[in-house]
Amino acid sequence: MADVTVTDNVEARRFEVSLAGDTAFAEYRLRPGVIVLPHTVVPPAFEGKGVASALARHAFGYAREKGLKVIPTCPFMAAWIKKHADEQDLVDDSCRATLGIG
Repeated sequence: MADVTVTDNVEARRFEVSLAGDTAFAEYRLRPGVIVLPHTVVPPAFEGKGVASALARHAFGYAREKGLKVIPTCPFMAAWIKKHADEQDLVDDSCRATLGIG
């Protein structure tokens, strides 16, 4: 994976990666004690560069740093968390069964 820098665009409520004039992003919504991850967009030019995974790692790292639980409603984020057991403690109880994680 190439070095990928993720930034937090607070005004747009999304984590972003910019490359060659294009932007990939993971939207988020903050609620008391929770961060909801509803949508991730990765342009075709970014595919295979680890950008989507970098966005996921950043989002879950942000949640851990801020003491938040995560509700990954985005299909990519939901699939990512199923593959990363070391981050599953962050998943909110309300969606653990739906995701099939204990």
